[in-house]
Amino acid sequence: MDTASTEAAPLFRMEGVSKRYGGVRALEDAEVSVHAGRIHAILGENGAGKSTLIKVMAGVVAPDEGRMILDGQDVTFASPAEANKAGIVCIFQELSLIPELSVADNIVISDPPKKFGMIDRKAQRRIAEQALERAGASDIHPSALVKDLPLSRRQMVEIAKALARKPRILILDEATSALTAADVSKVFEVLKRLRSEGLALLYISHRMHEIAELADDCTVFRNGRKIATYKAGAKTDSEVVELMIGREYQHVFPPKPATAANNAAPILECRNLGWTDRLTAINFAVRPGEVIGLGGLDGQGQRELLLALFGVLSGCTGEVLIDGQPANIRSPAHARAGKIGMALIPEDRKTEGLMLPMSVRENLAFAAMDKVSRHGIIDRHAEDALLEEMVKLLAIRTAGLDIPVGSLSGGNQQKVVIAKWLMRHPRIILLNDPTRGIDVGTKQEIYQLLRRLADQGAAIVFYSTDYDELIGCCDRVLVLYDGAIKRELVGDEITEHALIASALNIDAAEAARMARAS
Repeated sequence: MDTASTEAAPLFRMEGVSKRYGGVRALEDAEVSVHAGRIHAILGENGAGKSTLIKVMAGVVAPDEGRMILDGQDVTFASPAEANKAGIVCIFQELSLIPELSVADNIVISDPPKKFGMIDRKAQRRIAEQALERAGASDIHPSALVKDLPLSRRQMVEIAKALARKPRILILDEATSALTAADVSKVFEVLKRLRSEGLALLYISHRMHEIAELADDCTVFRNGRKIATYKAGAKTDSEVVELMIGREYQHVFPPKPATAANNAAPILECRNLGWTDRLTAINFAVRPGEVIGLGGLDGQGQRELLLALFGVLSGCTGEVLIDGQPANIRSPAHARAGKIGMALIPEDRKTEGLMLPMSVRENLAFAAMDKVSRHGIIDRHAEDALLEEMVKLLAIRTAGLDIPVGSLSGGNQQKVVIAKWLMRHPRIILLNDPTRGIDVGTKQEIYQLLRRLADQGAAIVFYSTDYDELIGCCDRVLVLYDGAIKRELVGDEITEHALIASALNIDAAEAARMARAS
């Protein structure tokens, strides 16, 4: 039952929209209304139909049934260009930027300014500067190549690109999932300003605190159907999650061992590890059965630490020890080799972890080719058995092994990335923000999996930008600041207050005083 309403008629609405892909129902009799000057949040697990909903709105796919009404008139869109012309612009979770082009080229790529039949470079730069300023990213130079920007800055360029098209309805699909905390604050300011200017915004996010801060109205989808629409704040987080998953919400994190300490010899140890000016004198050890978190503000060396351990970075100083012996890890191939047995779950599954046009089978099989082949000949029976085992173990929801992995929901794509590595039975598992942009149900499954792997003897190093994950999953947390470990938190010391204080490089005594004062 709908409880969200506004006095004005909706700027845009969908009624009875359905979409199927073969036998898979992506949307079924879906409906949603969007009002000018309001932010409407769409919630649901991965696979709930959110992505298909916005693709229909944005002209990426055509619905099988139903209607769309804009300004009181029925509309259909044969392409994203038609939707853009009507004022509907979508910022998809998968970035649409061309890395080899400049920021300015990307921002105006669909409609570059012309002068005498040629691209007007001065006008292009002016448009780019205005769009970047409107997006709160005026520090990004229009002439910079996109490939030279970190993922968080590319996301800001994507937002600027959308604003340059002067939308009436702006759709954001996990638009903050790759952003730093500072950029998230800027984006929130931008979205609130756009709302005050009368834009209608459709906002998709799995981060409940973002929904609480931004949304005016919320709609929950499950299994392709609209479950409920309500005004923001009308339901608790637990009630919302129950609507999303269709069952009572259980505590999201698995129990930790009674004691995080153990006397086993470390599997992995760093001694004075350094790299350029990004890592300085990193010292820590991980024992079998431990989940070690990496905390701190984004961009303090956490990603570089994982890449250094995995042999991606050249020119590292110091030592990395495996089973107490120095290990000169020269490359990722060396890192994942049997004697070391290391795995890295990357930050960006779509560009670093998967080959999206290829099938689920092909993506999984590449990682385990040596386990299912002999003398260069693949044993298809062994391959099928191993892949089916992985699909079952990780509860990967797929219509079959031979469909493109890019057609899976974000959460199931991430499960495929993890499954690739688990087939190699790693002893050391490095995770770079592995739950970014996936739903609460899949997150819970990943948390359970990590604890189960640790209980089986794996050593896990886990970087997350989500403090709740560090608190709920980790036995110890190493907080990095300016490329160095500033504080180690253990057991009950791992609190949000301690994590934030340490991330800001406030010493322990001052942090304790602040905690007492609050």
